[in-house]
Amino acid sequence: MAQRPSVNKPWRLLMAADFYERLHAHLFPGDGEEHGAVILAGVAETDRDMRLLARELHVAEDGADYVPGKRSHRMLRAEFIDKCIVRACDQHLVYLAVHNHPCIERVAFSEIDLRSHSRGYPALLDIAEGGPVGALVFGERAVAGDIWLSKRARVGLSRADVIGCRLLTLTAEPLPGPPGADQRYDRQVRLFGDRGQAILQHTKVAIIGLGGGGSIIAELLARLGVGHFVLVDGDRVDPTNLPRLVGATRRDAAYSLQEGGRPRWVRRIGRSLATRKVDLARRNVLRANRSAIVDVFATDFIESAVASRVKGCDYIFLAADTMRARLLFNTIIHQYLVPGVQIGARVTSDRTGAVCDVIAVSRLVTPVSGCLWCNGFIDRVKLQQEALAAGERQRQAYIDDPDVPSPSVISLNALAASQAVSDFMFYLVGLAEDKMHQSYRRFEPTAASLWHDVPRKDPNCIQCGSLPTSCVALGDGKELPTKTR
Repeated sequence: MAQRPSVNKPWRLLMAADFYERLHAHLFPGDGEEHGAVILAGVAETDRDMRLLARELHVAEDGADYVPGKRSHRMLRAEFIDKCIVRACDQHLVYLAVHNHPCIERVAFSEIDLRSHSRGYPALLDIAEGGPVGALVFGERAVAGDIWLSKRARVGLSRADVIGCRLLTLTAEPLPGPPGADQRYDRQVRLFGDRGQAILQHTKVAIIGLGGGGSIIAELLARLGVGHFVLVDGDRVDPTNLPRLVGATRRDAAYSLQEGGRPRWVRRIGRSLATRKVDLARRNVLRANRSAIVDVFATDFIESAVASRVKGCDYIFLAADTMRARLLFNTIIHQYLVPGVQIGARVTSDRTGAVCDVIAVSRLVTPVSGCLWCNGFIDRVKLQQEALAAGERQRQAYIDDPDVPSPSVISLNALAASQAVSDFMFYLVGLAEDKMHQSYRRFEPTAASLWHDVPRKDPNCIQCGSLPTSCVALGDGKELPTKTR
């Protein structure tokens, strides 16, 4: 493979929930026997770990592909292994042999398993042109891994995350209980416990766009106790932002220089001296949670260097509304199996200026739900227009004409932001309900209405579908739709 996998970072497996359900049903049909399969996975290297991204499941048929072994209880037949390893090599994927043990919360390879790895995996590395290759053993609620990076370097699997309506984390044995949470979080710990608070503390989130919606999201997440932030926005505070940016002051907007009536050159100086939105958000985050790690990028999300940091997050909040940002967000979610949510608020009016619609939306986008592309929320025409534009638009746009100031009210942004953060919290701590978590939320406050729109999932979608050309779980094996400076 093209990557040079790291032995110094923890290795982690990510699976979409529907993929894991098919695998689990095959391994644990209720007969108490061992069963086998092969997972072909993409690879992604992030700033903090190496990730195996489950893309293809090849089930071994009992008695045909998975048979009694000469030195072990059961084994994969050589013909089945050969077919899968050749497929892995052709598709630039990682070969992972899978079997199960009749365990529940603790699982480990047997000595016989490990000896068979030592006999067979050096040859598999040669076929795979250097690997990596590996093996996984599953208990009903546990997993262990033996990943061969070379003939001399092997690593274990730190954990496996199943991405669905709720996060399910599997390890080789139960993790020790977390220490007692900070007393500041006493009231919320009563909802999801010390373990839930520890999960929040060790979670890394990206917020794309720190305007009216993004600034509220940053504030809410910081007060929840989220431990690591990646903040992305290339804009600075403007006087018209002050009513809806959390914590913004007249000084942040260089108000005395940018207020109406000032000469254009003075206002231009004021714009250059105004606080960057990412710095305002970082200030708010650290005011709420001094121990948080905050990485800021005062540039466009579609810069390749920024996207490479976002792909390593555990959750992505998109509060910017360009089509290129939507496309990249949508691609990262499916190519790297990172869940996220897109939020926005929109006010439309007719030619007389009368208000027609007031809408706020929170759209969950996960590897198992329909994506923005196949649900029609990425406009091809606008995507082309943005790609051909002389400069990248830095501010958040909520109406079609970028030169007309769009209506924006903090309470509308708060509707979408609060729903998005609540969905994130319930997903992470395991309290989300299946049906509710997969829907798009659409608020129509003038009618006091909340709609749950069920997203469609098109199997032929070029992004989230099952086509061989889709980007699902390819990780670093496919370029992202970014730009390089």
